[in-house]
Amino acid sequence: MKTQQLAIVDGVRTPFIKAGTDFAALGAEELGRVAVNALLTRTGLDPALVDEVIFGCVAQPADAANVARVIALRAGIPESVPALTVHRNCASGMEAVTQAYEHMMAGRGEVFIVGGAESMSQVPLMYPQSAAEKFTRLSKAKTLPQKLQAMAGFRPKDFSPRVGLLLGLTDPVCGLNMGQTAEVLARELGISREEQDAFAIESHRKALAATERLQEEITPVYLPGKDPVVKDNGPRADQSPEVLAKLRPIFERGTGTVTAGNSSQVTDGAVALLVMSGEMAEELGYKPLGYLKAYAYSGCDPERMGLGPVFAMDRLEELTGLEIEQADLLEVNEAFAAQVLGVLRAAKSEKFSRKVLGRRTPLGEVTMDKLNVNGGSIALGHPVGATGARLILTALKELERRQGARALVSLCVGGGQGGAVWLERSV
Repeated sequence: MKTQQLAIVDGVRTPFIKAGTDFAALGAEELGRVAVNALLTRTGLDPALVDEVIFGCVAQPADAANVARVIALRAGIPESVPALTVHRNCASGMEAVTQAYEHMMAGRGEVFIVGGAESMSQVPLMYPQSAAEKFTRLSKAKTLPQKLQAMAGFRPKDFSPRVGLLLGLTDPVCGLNMGQTAEVLARELGISREEQDAFAIESHRKALAATERLQEEITPVYLPGKDPVVKDNGPRADQSPEVLAKLRPIFERGTGTVTAGNSSQVTDGAVALLVMSGEMAEELGYKPLGYLKAYAYSGCDPERMGLGPVFAMDRLEELTGLEIEQADLLEVNEAFAAQVLGVLRAAKSEKFSRKVLGRRTPLGEVTMDKLNVNGGSIALGHPVGATGARLILTALKELERRQGARALVSLCVGGGQGGAVWLERSV
């Protein structure tokens, strides 16, 4: 009888690089290709054994539709192997992993390359629809008088494009951008600016202390005429309460507490994981990093999307009976310091658990010595389509170093969702 566990054999990622810097010229398809090629080299896997490629990407490139397929072909995966791009906002990289499990259970394959890729540098500027209609009329004009007439219809506002990145980070249902949802949590849960800045400083401190450990995940990226990019460029050693206190709130002027310093960084990067059935891993002679024990996704109020992990972890406990305290490590994605601190407060709150989750007891208290021990997205960056896969890779690598048994990984998801997975080192 085949195992019901999905083995996560190994993984690799590019450095995570602040948008507009070293990777600005690389699209998601190229970042993904680099990660997949490095994964194939690291694992020695015959590409012909791959049953499917599944990649998460939020801002899919217009010139690389179904970017997972482009990544697969450019990385040398046989053209007979299908590829699928998935999109669950910030949990897209996690979704790629859980989709592989579902496909395995449905008998649609046993060996998968999964992950996520995002070039936030290359999220396009967008013309308003009124301007697009005028450009269309201009393109259809055949004679000079027709072209002149079409050009005369343009107005200055037609050349003021909308910023695609800002549009993507704004929820169309509640009308708030992601930073404003963090401000909602800060106000309602009483999370101070000082607490948020202190959490951000700790994220940078942990990431810097983990530089050598994180290098185990990273493959160099070679750029023409430049030195190879070999490490993340987000972690900063100069963070202090005094430095962060000088930053102005960027989402709510005046009374706001969420700043660029206590928010995740806008980032480019890609992650690739080799996953397969436990039986196939044994047959091929691989010793997996760990196994996907269980997972859950849940919805919540879009205005409070940052609390999504609480709802997902609650559902996951219902499925497994496993409680927060049973995790040797926890990864809660750091979209914003206020958001993570909000998750921690809600998880241990009797009132929240009773009134919102309908529980008799709280989810539990997360101890800081287990949380994001190698830093998080405030320091490392948050390439939205890739982060979910990065959290799984980072957690399993650290679990192996510590010889721990279980890790709990969770993210909040724009639009009001949460995702959470339990990972184990042994079946």
